[in-house]
Amino acid sequence: MSERATDRLTIDNVRAAAERIKGSVVHTPTMHSITLSEITGAEVWLKFENLQFTAAYKERGALNALLLLTDEQRAKGVIAASAGNHSQGLSYHGRRLGVPVTIVMPRTTPTVKVMQTEAVGGNVVLEGETFDDAYAHALELEQERGLTFVHPFDDPDVAAGQGSVALEMFADAPELDCIVTPIGGGGLMSGMATVARALKPDMEVIGVQAALYPSMYARLKGQDLACGGDSLAEGISVKAPGEFTSEVIADLVDDILLVNESVLEKAVALLLQIEKTVVEGAGAAGLAAVLANPERFAGKKIGLVLCGGNIDTRLLANVLLRDLAREGRLARLRITLQDRPGALYKVMGVFDDHNVNIIEIYHQRVFTTLPAKGLITDIECEARDRDQLDSLVAALRKTGYTVKQIELN
Repeated sequence: MSERATDRLTIDNVRAAAERIKGSVVHTPTMHSITLSEITGAEVWLKFENLQFTAAYKERGALNALLLLTDEQRAKGVIAASAGNHSQGLSYHGRRLGVPVTIVMPRTTPTVKVMQTEAVGGNVVLEGETFDDAYAHALELEQERGLTFVHPFDDPDVAAGQGSVALEMFADAPELDCIVTPIGGGGLMSGMATVARALKPDMEVIGVQAALYPSMYARLKGQDLACGGDSLAEGISVKAPGEFTSEVIADLVDDILLVNESVLEKAVALLLQIEKTVVEGAGAAGLAAVLANPERFAGKKIGLVLCGGNIDTRLLANVLLRDLAREGRLARLRITLQDRPGALYKVMGVFDDHNVNIIEIYHQRVFTTLPAKGLITDIECEARDRDQLDSLVAALRKTGYTVKQIELN
């Protein structure tokens, strides 16, 4: 009879990993969020793994795997395929321990990720157009150079290191009765679930995936679902979950929820606005699931892992501006005018009457379906809230203007 995955990852494995890495990773705080609890109707505790040195929990599993290497393996070095947080965690602790680290990334990897990995000690090799190409090349180099492959998630030692997140969280917030944890390949969820089932057998253990990449969800529910698209949660945008982690999650996790992009954006924005903390899309996935399912989590004492904070600053700016637009605090109004002197001046008078600030004005006379004497004006504006914006639109229409608000998805 073959060994079960849950026999290869136990609470003892996680405790040993936690002791092994103690002092070399940050014991990040677990804090109760009064405001998020009021918003969601649940009692929400946040585990700030975005405060690790490389801004992600991945350091834990990478370090545990490095510390379990033999002297010969350490001397030859390790290799991984990753364009994300695993590459930085492995590179940082590899340099600290004197273990050479090679990271294979697709040629399409953004330069900033290459530079970040090299900055913490990784030797980056660019190969192929996709992650699968890079992964295949990493396996070739493993054999050619006698290196040790450190998988980002499908490895019991890596998952045991990630499980130390749960040991800290439960020690700091013993009242928790539910955890909602992001799933990409499944390493974090496997470690968290292992600890939860050992220490709190009645705890509800919920996973969450981006709706664009429902790979673990589809596997466990026996469905054939497409994976693809540009997700804000690129850290959990995994097309093929781990074999080992799939077995663990099938045995220990109660359910997996899917969240769409708009709620992921909302969660990222809320964490910055309320908790004053920067998270990447994957790091906000747990909160997104709670926001999207208020009835399911009402009254529960929920632990959420903010698993990473590595988000591009331009992307973060876009997320925040889009959130303001959804709240009605920013808007683009498309107004049809007659092309005559004073037309725009009169429109601006209505904005002034309602104390709505104009940010940008765009005139379009040629590329319209209007008659030659008509024009379209797009006005980007800033309001106090949705009610103030709706009042402005109503006044413009009452004055006789045709007004259309440009909506987000």
